[in-house]
Amino acid sequence: MKIGVFDSGIGGKAIAERLERDYPSDEVLYVNDSKHVPYGSRSSEEIISLTDAAIQPLLDAQCDVVVLARNTATAAAIEFLREKYPTTPFVGLEPMVKPAAQQTKTGVIAICATPATLNSSRYRGLKDTYANDVKVVEPDCSRWASMIEHNQVQHGHIARTIEGVLKQGADVIVLACTHYHWIKEEITGLVAGRAIILDPSEAISRRVGVIIGS
Repeated sequence: MKIGVFDSGIGGKAIAERLERDYPSDEVLYVNDSKHVPYGSRSSEEIISLTDAAIQPLLDAQCDVVVLARNTATAAAIEFLREKYPTTPFVGLEPMVKPAAQQTKTGVIAICATPATLNSSRYRGLKDTYANDVKVVEPDCSRWASMIEHNQVQHGHIARTIEGVLKQGADVIVLACTHYHWIKEEITGLVAGRAIILDPSEAISRRVGVIIGS
C-alpha cells in the first residue's frame, strides 16, 4: 500500500513519521509546498488551488490514501478534492473540538490554530455541534506556523500565549496545526500538568489504518 502525506510545510513530517512507525510494511510518500508557506493567511480559493497542484505527485504515484496533514488545507480544500478525485480516499485534519469538549473539567478549551482554520465553515460547524456547552478560547497563533517553518521560534511569545489561555481556565489545549507538533514538547513544559494537550497524529493514523485495512 502507498500512503500519501501532504502539508504546506514541514508540519506534515510528524504525521508521515507516525505513519511510517505504525505501518512499516507500507510505503509513505511525503510532499510539501514550502515555497507557498504560510497557507493560514491565504484565501480559500488560493488554498484550494495550491493544495490541488501540490498533491499531484501523490496522485501520479497512485497512493491508496492521501492525508492532508494540514488543518488549513482540510478546511478549505478537502470537499473539493473528494469531488474532483472520487476514487482517491482523502483523510483530513480537523481541530479536535469534540474530544476537547468531552475531556474538559473546567468547561474551557483552547484551540490553537491558523486564522484560515478558525474562519472556516468546517471549524464553525464543529464548534456549533460539539462546543455549545463549553467556552472556546482562540488565542492568536497566526505567526506560529511561519516561525516554526523558518526555525525562528519566539519562545517568549509562545509562553505568553499558553499562559494566557491557562489564566482563562482552559484545561484542554488543542494543537490544531501540524506545525505545532514541533513545539509540543515546549508547550508541555509550559503547561506543567495544568492542562491536557491534544494533537491529531494518533487519530489520523487510526483512520488511515481503517482505509488501508491494517
